[in-house]
Amino acid sequence: MKTISLTYPLSTELQSQPCAIALGYFDGVHIGHRRVIQKAIDTAKANGWQSTVLTFDPHPREVLGQSGYTRYLTPLADKLEQFEKMGVDTAYVMSFDIGFAAVYPEDFISECLLPLNCRHVVVGFDYTFGHRGMGTAQTLQEMSEGRYGLDIVGPVNRLGEKVSSTIIREYLYDGDVDQVHLLLGRPYKVRGTVVHGDKRGRTIGFPTANVKVAAPYLIGKNGVYGVRFTVDTKSYYGVMNVGIKPTFELEKKEKSLEVHIFEFSGEIYGKDVEVEFLFYIREEQKFAGVDALIAQIQRDVDMAKQKIEEYSRN
Repeated sequence: MKTISLTYPLSTELQSQPCAIALGYFDGVHIGHRRVIQKAIDTAKANGWQSTVLTFDPHPREVLGQSGYTRYLTPLADKLEQFEKMGVDTAYVMSFDIGFAAVYPEDFISECLLPLNCRHVVVGFDYTFGHRGMGTAQTLQEMSEGRYGLDIVGPVNRLGEKVSSTIIREYLYDGDVDQVHLLLGRPYKVRGTVVHGDKRGRTIGFPTANVKVAAPYLIGKNGVYGVRFTVDTKSYYGVMNVGIKPTFELEKKEKSLEVHIFEFSGEIYGKDVEVEFLFYIREEQKFAGVDALIAQIQRDVDMAKQKIEEYSRN
């Protein structure tokens, strides 16, 4: 997949092949987003065009100062990875700033879409664009003037509710990673680097990898999770504590991600890793002492191994 960064106004030297283009921010690339993107891919293949996605960075809500959007389900690199796995030919990443936010819908069409040699547009039913979000899917239809075709993809529903990035965020805040998995179509994943921590885990028999996330991921609820941990292309299972380690009453209350990896030994400091959230085990809690903590960690490990065995069979 080719990735091309864009700024508004577009360069007059930009040249591109005829394309079908999916429009959206697509945070999470969840099953609803995938339906929109897949429609663009299918349309492009049927007509001998390029399949493309036009997305934006950073999130418009972050630029406009709206709360809750400084953390992402899929930071840009992860989002592009998902596009590529789907088979998208070209991903355009438009720099979103205050100036671009002021562009009117008709100018977005004439100065952004058409210069990309767009022959067909695919959007979700609730897509908005342009100054103050005045443009809608219906606007794209009304302003097409025969210059491009248009598909408006309806909502995808699961368990009686519309799949959206917002509802996925709510599930993460609740620790309900089972629902997150269902709506994403894959386990929720973060990337990071193993860094030095306080090394307390190895003194109590449960050494951990302290993961510093590589991008502004939305982590969600504090607690203990069953996870899949990948390093050097090899995957292992484990348990991860997300939180502030209240038993040790640390002065710094920074959230950390610490993974105890099953059946693993070796030095991995400085390594790039991936952690997939498979299931939630319990809330983070403060224990009366180290012995009580050790006993609970052992119970967490035993429960996780049992659930992972079940998970692997499904």
